[in-house]
Amino acid sequence: MTGGFDGPRALADRGAAFAEFWRERQLCSLTTVRPGGGVHVVAVGATLDLTTATARVITSGRSRKARIIAAGPAAGTVVALCQIDGRRWSTLEGLAVVRDDPDRVADAERRYARRYREPRANPLRVVLEIQVTRVLGSV
Repeated sequence: MTGGFDGPRALADRGAAFAEFWRERQLCSLTTVRPGGGVHVVAVGATLDLTTATARVITSGRSRKARIIAAGPAAGTVVALCQIDGRRWSTLEGLAVVRDDPDRVADAERRYARRYREPRANPLRVVLEIQVTRVLGSV
């Protein structure tokens, strides 16, 4: 199923298979656009909060993805977060911002640990918070 997105309720309304797909231990790709127009695609671990339609990626504040997003508009930088498992796939498009608030980073680390594993220590860690604006996919 592909289609647009009409608010946080729409994520929850996508059903149990969608929710389970975003809880499985799968790697994702995060796509950002470099200032010169080229794309920057990297493998990431991501979590999705269905109730707030917020995806989160933890990373170093010095990473290229964090720097691209931080240099974007205050309202957020357009990104795409994609997860693929065989014929099942889902892409979340949205606006990403960089957060370095210790409470937000700790919350994102806990979410990451539940889905993947305990993240290694990183004093430069930030969280990329993506407000989902559109969902595409087969799940």
